[in-house]
Amino acid sequence: MVDLNFKEIWRYRDLLFLFVKRDVITLYKQTVLGPLWYFIQPLFTSIIFTLIFNNIADIKTGEGIPPFLFNLAGITSWNYFSECLKGTSDTFKKNQNIFGKVYFPRVIMPMSIVVSNLLKFGIQLLVFVCFYIYFVFFTDKGGSAIPQLALLALPILILFMGLLGLGFGMIISSMTTKYRDLTFLVGFGVQLLMYGSAVMYPLELIRKKVALGEIPELAGNIIEYNPMTTVVELFRHMTLGVGDFSTNQFIYAGIVSIVTFLIGLVIFNKTEKSFIDTI
Repeated sequence: MVDLNFKEIWRYRDLLFLFVKRDVITLYKQTVLGPLWYFIQPLFTSIIFTLIFNNIADIKTGEGIPPFLFNLAGITSWNYFSECLKGTSDTFKKNQNIFGKVYFPRVIMPMSIVVSNLLKFGIQLLVFVCFYIYFVFFTDKGGSAIPQLALLALPILILFMGLLGLGFGMIISSMTTKYRDLTFLVGFGVQLLMYGSAVMYPLELIRKKVALGEIPELAGNIIEYNPMTTVVELFRHMTLGVGDFSTNQFIYAGIVSIVTFLIGLVIFNKTEKSFIDTI
């Protein structure tokens, strides 16, 4: 049964905000650079992707689109999903002591992670905007990078990212109460999924390679119908005007996100009733 009691969650909203504050403060509390890691991680990753995939492997990002900006757009959209997934994937294991002693709507815990990651996403989005302004207005390399009208739908796309990460995270968290090995596979699996989500290459390249027989059609379909591929492509189209945008793609991403979230919620609610006996 899908049981998301909004009245109860609203009643515990102060606890939700407390968990969000805790997540934001404690994440980098004992680090030297602190919140600067929000800036460093996407920048260094974009530089490495640009050197390896665009300079060495010679992957084209579209005429007039700086490879660095192309990669930064992909990483910015991917990071929010991946952080939500990784952060919620060990909810039961990480909070077993709290869950075993105090009652509150358990779904508040993974929800707080999704909300707190919005801050990190907002900072990284600001970094992306700054580099966009630099390339478009202070160099002659970003003239073709033009935001599209579809950018108005960006808040909805962000919601899709959060729902996907939350849904998959709740499913994995529920499974780890019985299968502990999944905890060690999450990080590795997320890295593999990134390579199958068109983060560092355009989807059009995969379509061309499938048409030329350079990669199997099955592999091409897996990448193309991966919901995060659709999200990354839509984000790039909205912000840079590269790639395709269609209403069908947007609806597909929304349906998969909502269905994944609902499935995760059902499994999460079922697990929370008995997890204390198996954790």
